[in-house]
Amino acid sequence: MRPSLEDLIDNALARHVSGRVVWVALSGGLDSSLLLSVAAPLARQRGVDLRAIHVNHDLQAAASDFERRCRELCDSLAVSLVVAPVTVSPAGQGIEAAARDARYQAFSRHLSAGDRLWLAQHADDQAETLLLATLRGSGVRGLAGMPVVRQWRGIAVERPWLGLARSELAREAARRGVAWCEDPTNAEVRFDRNYLRHRVLAPLRQRWPGAAEALARSAGYLQEADELLGELAEIDLAEAGGDPGRLRLSTLRGLTSSRRRLLIRHALKRLGLPMPPAARLVELERQLTTAAADRLPLLVWAGGEGRLWRDHLYLLAPQSPIDLSWQATWDGISPLGTPWGHYRCVLQPPRAVATTSLRVGLRQGGERLCLAGRGRRDLKRLLQEAGIPPWQRDRLPLVWCGDELVAVLGVASAQGWCQTR
Repeated sequence: MRPSLEDLIDNALARHVSGRVVWVALSGGLDSSLLLSVAAPLARQRGVDLRAIHVNHDLQAAASDFERRCRELCDSLAVSLVVAPVTVSPAGQGIEAAARDARYQAFSRHLSAGDRLWLAQHADDQAETLLLATLRGSGVRGLAGMPVVRQWRGIAVERPWLGLARSELAREAARRGVAWCEDPTNAEVRFDRNYLRHRVLAPLRQRWPGAAEALARSAGYLQEADELLGELAEIDLAEAGGDPGRLRLSTLRGLTSSRRRLLIRHALKRLGLPMPPAARLVELERQLTTAAADRLPLLVWAGGEGRLWRDHLYLLAPQSPIDLSWQATWDGISPLGTPWGHYRCVLQPPRAVATTSLRVGLRQGGERLCLAGRGRRDLKRLLQEAGIPPWQRDRLPLVWCGDELVAVLGVASAQGWCQTR
């Protein structure tokens, strides 16, 4: 026996943590209006703080009607409503993707870490997501579609009705007398999802009535496969040193090609970096196995880059240009701000040195640092010995007391000087 809508919501509420808020993303359409109508009385019975958030994209004349309908529904259910107006800027992406980005920006402004965000997406939405990913040539992660639960910026994004067909929700909304606004753009097949909904899934249902639910189940199986692949990649990451930004080449070279690509993609995801195009990933693999030890191969793609150095693959964001003439004064105690980040450390001078002002700059070449027990050492050689990658060396703040180099932050200090974090 299939659980009722109330059972699904009540089970989700039973997992609630006291003191947190459950938010329903309310568009004013059928799905979210039904979700809020079912959830509101059950949340009240359990003493759960349930609120609604409506994002007004202002993309069509009906936007004001949707907002008004949301206000009326929340008033009738005695649910607190937040209306978040946004500006949608396509700028290099489709209008649907831009609207989604604007929605999530609004969620991040109004929700707090630990809150839960309920979305009313259903099996038909999941089927459309799977088909879109297939047409884009996505891998397992893309084909896995939308998860029932995922963490996003400390917020649990949940889809309690993801296994239900929209036809079932429509019947329930009609039976319960739930009113909603119909989005006039839903019929416009110029949008990819609408095209799939009306021109692809509709004919499929005529031949296979359970097509949407079957596709959604397949997405669920792919989610399980993706989770297992993630666990395998974590095992390989630990073997490669545990740092997703610095992978041991001996480990990478000992893996099969598919497993090696899996580890690289997993590391990039952990770092929050975009995936390279397939051709760039193939080239990165080639460099892993053919690059000479004395070379510093660099492979760049939009939003990321891979560098080989000293038997490791470094994955990082593209390095921004720096001004080698940059300088700053510093008291040795306060956090030091630089154009590329902040340093939180304390540099204590020898007792014999009385100074309140230090000069900070970047390498110009030829610097030497006087180390305890080692004498004056060439800074270039010192950085090599310390294992500082070449692309990081020009960004290291050098601290001067008068004309004397007294520290390289995060690396070494001159005799008598003490650097702590």
